[in-house]
Amino acid sequence: MNIQPAERLKTLPEQFFAKLVAKANARTATGADVINLGQGNPDLPTPRPIVEKLQSAAENPLYHKYPPFRGFPFLKEAVARRYKEDYGVDLDPATEVAILFGGKTGLVEISQCLLNPGDVCLVPDPGYPDYWSGVALANAEMAFMPLLESNGFLPDYAALNPDSVSRAKLMFLNYPNNPTAATATREFYEETVKFARDNGIVVASDFAYGAIGFDGRRPVSFLETPGAKEVGVEFYTLSKSYNMAGWRVGFALGNAQIVEMLNLIQDHYYCSLFGGIQEAAAEALTGPQDSVKELVRSYERRRDALFGALDEIGWKASKPAGSFFCWLPVPQGYTSMEFADLLLERADVVVAPGNGFGEHGEGYVRLGLLAPEERLVEAIRRVGKLQLFR
Repeated sequence: MNIQPAERLKTLPEQFFAKLVAKANARTATGADVINLGQGNPDLPTPRPIVEKLQSAAENPLYHKYPPFRGFPFLKEAVARRYKEDYGVDLDPATEVAILFGGKTGLVEISQCLLNPGDVCLVPDPGYPDYWSGVALANAEMAFMPLLESNGFLPDYAALNPDSVSRAKLMFLNYPNNPTAATATREFYEETVKFARDNGIVVASDFAYGAIGFDGRRPVSFLETPGAKEVGVEFYTLSKSYNMAGWRVGFALGNAQIVEMLNLIQDHYYCSLFGGIQEAAAEALTGPQDSVKELVRSYERRRDALFGALDEIGWKASKPAGSFFCWLPVPQGYTSMEFADLLLERADVVVAPGNGFGEHGEGYVRLGLLAPEERLVEAIRRVGKLQLFR
């Protein structure tokens, strides 16, 4: 029997990271000592108190039953408390918080909630490829917002195509940014709220790296901006702040109407997270935050060690202001893909080619600070032996 997939599956973009992983695994299978800096998977363990809370909570018979469809109130209260303490943002746990199976799920779902076939979504370029997936599943169209180094990797709203803006219903933003590692200013978010209100566009702020800011600067939350909750929601996750990527705990926060839409679509997909994970997640959010502070210090030490090695080999780049990524220019005469392939084949170093994040990612590679300092320095020294930057 010839089984034909639904048309929507044919519209999905190619999974860029699956191809990257396959290349790295093939090289590793040859016995090479590969240093993989191409993915965004935290390398450090979840803090012990969170793990211990899950272990004890797993004994609770209440959690062996189906959880409430929209999650336990205590977890919603916990994330609202964290936002109040960290960003001064007031959230109503009952109406302005949705629990998600990781932030990625919500980023795909919001397009299903808001976009009809033919509607336009404004998407950053370069940007996180899963934004594209949600738009494709909604059979909507993307209009790309170039993120240029000359503008601090922020979109220039005045330069966007007026027709695309007039047709747009949704816009994705992501700061601290993946892949460029740029951060947003309060002034930019104020401009964003006005732009969204004037044009009737919902803002989806991806704040996955919200806890990771360097040089003593805490990243700004979109929801800190007056009027932000009128025009959008913010997606928050425990994956990066608490090294809980495998736990799949995320949230959509802000506009109550959009939160209700996300809750509604999830009523048809899921029956919320295992209660023990919800209790452990609440422990992460309400317990001492020393582990988060130490995590940020660790990434900052890694960043500084890596950039010291970059200076030694003549690879010039701007230090990241946030996230755990570095956005590095490729040497003259190479495309992003050619350069990434060269580093894998001749230096056993994996980086992500920038064109995998969009047209304006060409000319860069993304490197993750997701290895010990000595391995990061070793990776750059291997690259230095190729004599590409002198």
